[in-house]
Amino acid sequence: MHHHDPPGIAPHIPADDWNRATATGTPVVIVVHPTTHPGIPWRRVLIGLTVAGAAAMGGWGLVVAVCTLLDATAHAVTVIATTAGPIGIGGITLRLARSKGV
Repeated sequence: MHHHDPPGIAPHIPADDWNRATATGTPVVIVVHPTTHPGIPWRRVLIGLTVAGAAAMGGWGLVVAVCTLLDATAHAVTVIATTAGPIGIGGITLRLARSKGV
């Protein structure tokens, strides 16, 4: 985890460096680099695009899975219909599939 100091507060100076500086009278120079970077926060943008891309790929995966299941179901129904022949209930005959010769 990163440690963040509030703005305007100097970083910690080790005690032996401070004592040596006060004993010899040398100044203590504190260099603070700005933490704000101008421009686009690329990490946040890339994480968002990655999540959106994963969601899109998952959606297309679901579409492909449903299409595959529907295709398999259609083939199974066709095979069953051609094997069963006409189905009749109470004088009404329903032909589920046409034979190849007709």
